[in-house]
Amino acid sequence: MKNLITGFNDRVSVPNLHRGGDIYQIQILGFQFCTIMDLLQAYKETNDGDDQISDQSSPDSSPPRLSIISKSSAPKVDDTMLSLTVAEAIANKTLTKPLDPTQHVVEFNPTYDQLWAPIQGPSHPYAKDGIAQGMRNHKLGFVEDASIQSFVFDEQYNTFYKYGYAADPSASAGRNYVGDLDALNCHDGASVYNLPQHEQKKRKLDRKMEALEKAAAEGIDVDQEEVENPATDTWLMRNRKSPWAGKKEGLQEQDDLTEEQKKYAEEYAKKKGEERDGNKDKGEAVTDKSTFHGKEEKDYQGRSWIAPPKDAKATNDHCYIPKRLVHTWSGHTKGVSAIRFFPKQGHLILSAGMDNKVKIWDVYNSGKCMRTYMGHSKAVRDISFCNDGTKFLTAGYDKNIKYWDTETGQVISTFSTGKIPYVVKLNPDDDKQNILLAGMSDKKIVQWDVNTGQITQEYDQHLGAVNTITFVDNNRRFVTSSDDKSLRVWEFGIPVVIKYISEPHMHSMPAISLHPNGNWLAAQSLDNQILIYSTRERFQLNKKKRFAGHIVAGYACQVNFSPDGRFVMSGDGEGKCWFWDWKSCKVFRTLRCHNGVCIGAEWHPLEQSKVATCGWDGLIKYWD
Repeated sequence: MKNLITGFNDRVSVPNLHRGGDIYQIQILGFQFCTIMDLLQAYKETNDGDDQISDQSSPDSSPPRLSIISKSSAPKVDDTMLSLTVAEAIANKTLTKPLDPTQHVVEFNPTYDQLWAPIQGPSHPYAKDGIAQGMRNHKLGFVEDASIQSFVFDEQYNTFYKYGYAADPSASAGRNYVGDLDALNCHDGASVYNLPQHEQKKRKLDRKMEALEKAAAEGIDVDQEEVENPATDTWLMRNRKSPWAGKKEGLQEQDDLTEEQKKYAEEYAKKKGEERDGNKDKGEAVTDKSTFHGKEEKDYQGRSWIAPPKDAKATNDHCYIPKRLVHTWSGHTKGVSAIRFFPKQGHLILSAGMDNKVKIWDVYNSGKCMRTYMGHSKAVRDISFCNDGTKFLTAGYDKNIKYWDTETGQVISTFSTGKIPYVVKLNPDDDKQNILLAGMSDKKIVQWDVNTGQITQEYDQHLGAVNTITFVDNNRRFVTSSDDKSLRVWEFGIPVVIKYISEPHMHSMPAISLHPNGNWLAAQSLDNQILIYSTRERFQLNKKKRFAGHIVAGYACQVNFSPDGRFVMSGDGEGKCWFWDWKSCKVFRTLRCHNGVCIGAEWHPLEQSKVATCGWDGLIKYWD
């Protein structure tokens, strides 16, 4: 091919081109193209002739040609099931294709699956669907509206489930029913609300016979007309109980009870009778016990274990804020609700626990529990020492107030009004240590004489449970706070309020403490602040002093002062103990004390930098 084209180019001479010779040049090129195509056609025919000649020649004239079969390294796959699956999917796609809900004409007979196929795509979260939207097609037929009252519907509904038939609401006229027609004929079409006449007569006769049998059993001659007339007293006497008030199956008669069951029934009836008679003055009775945990109750000189050390005295009049944890007392199995240092000396600390126990701990020496007092059946709410510390009071949720001997652990006396005492106090005067005051849950402050056990006075003015009692003005008066969000000032021994403090903005004040100089009261308000009231004649709120920053809403966290009056301290609901400066009202320091609520905080009476805190985690911690 190449030679032919080359030879052709050698034989054809292209004249020199000059201006104006464009047409001639195109004619020469066209001639060359036609000549080339003719040569190509001739060459193709020559090759075809050679192939025919070679086929007719003998096989020995050319060597045999070997053809290599191509192979694939991929494994052989059986695609029979694949083809069947694809074919079935194509067929099912045409059969199960859902109908277009917007079209109004169906040009073929759809199957059940196509008619009830779910609407494709995500559903609208608020749009209704199906019958709720107003669509009438249902699996059981076409939904139609029927005007029927609720009573009529309930009647037919209950009749169908009892007898098996009901009236057809879509019936135009006549007695058309659906359901069991045999039962319909048997009951004469009666519903559950329309008893047949013979059934009504039967029930009426049964009631008459029952009344006559009852009268015959009691031996009373009763007029039958009075028995049947509801306007008579006889009918009322006969029909006090409902017709279903007979003996129930499974209940035992009195004769069938065992001795233990009879004994319990008698005790229960006696207890109920006492409550009905109003004899509720006593709280829950518990055996009083006390356990001493020390080495010996008296030392080699015969001194009691509660005797204060002789060298204990105040080393400095200046108080300091504690910084570190010194000791931890752990012995209560539940939260600790209150702590009190031994008066004047502070060598012992008393704690009231929610595990129904009161414990007293050593502070100076071993730091161990010295004695446990067990006399309450429920959590202990409040504790209070007498002036010399030899006795103390406890108030528990079992409605009992107990007067204990600190040294021996004996209960001297028990007081109760049948209500829960929230706070107990002895009159601080040395000559009136036999006067006990208790704030109760029934809005009263009750005054007892410890020696006689008699109630000598009741202060009844509050509108809520009494939370605190604080003596002021040389113990001639006392201030009480209550759940009614008010403060009331009383003259001791006179049940008349001499000062009533209540403002719309006030909150309940579940803890109050007296300043060491006796001129101010610090009240823990449940709106997360400590308010200061004067103890002078007018008991005014000091608006310039307000201590805040802690969270005490909902908790009766104790507020207290340092012995020199320079600092105010309080626990809070998050387990912290807060210290404020009295003059500037600024936060001085906060200590992370407990896991949970820090409910109580007491400053040591002698050691000016030591503080004890207690919390609902069951621990009492000593800080220095």
